[in-house]
Amino acid sequence: MEAQFWQDKWQKNEIGFHEPDVNPLLVEHISALGLEPGDRIFLPLCGKTLDIAWLLSQGYRVVGVELVELAIEQLFAELELEPDISRAGTLLCYQAPGIDIYVGDLFDLSVDELGTVDAVYDRAAFVALPPEMRASYAKKMTEVTHSADQLLITFEYDQSLMSGPPFSSTHSDVENSYQPAYQLTLLSEGEMPGGLKGHPADEFVWLLRQE
Repeated sequence: MEAQFWQDKWQKNEIGFHEPDVNPLLVEHISALGLEPGDRIFLPLCGKTLDIAWLLSQGYRVVGVELVELAIEQLFAELELEPDISRAGTLLCYQAPGIDIYVGDLFDLSVDELGTVDAVYDRAAFVALPPEMRASYAKKMTEVTHSADQLLITFEYDQSLMSGPPFSSTHSDVENSYQPAYQLTLLSEGEMPGGLKGHPADEFVWLLRQE
């Protein structure tokens, strides 16, 4: 999607994609990643998700990247943290104890800037990108995280009923994007409570592990 699309959404407060609660699928399935307190989890296109506060409360460290600075200003305000803000290449970096959030284009984030991550939690990025961008996104994520294990949430619905984002993703879409770099395990699938924008949708949780 064009960067201005997301900037406009946040400026107009049209953020229906922002969940009002911690994602229950994260709480249910994070144990599959085998993490320890102090491990560092990467959230691409993180917005101001409440999942970040929950992860911090569990003793994990969080690193994220988000295109829209307003979202990150709101995130730190809601966390009641005063960030240190610095320049990192073409991105800004908002930092506080246990949390580093880069503001800018994910594709401009380098391995050195991101640093070591122990796992990835992708609830919002893969599904936000149109199909033609998925291969390049998956390649970037694999490279920048050194193929860290991932917990990936996707949706499948009749794309003719509405336009994305979020975009519908079939099993083949996930496989074509991430194999052979990862071994894919489907942890759960089921009907999404309330659907997407009033339309029926199925929700899937994938575990991606390096081959």
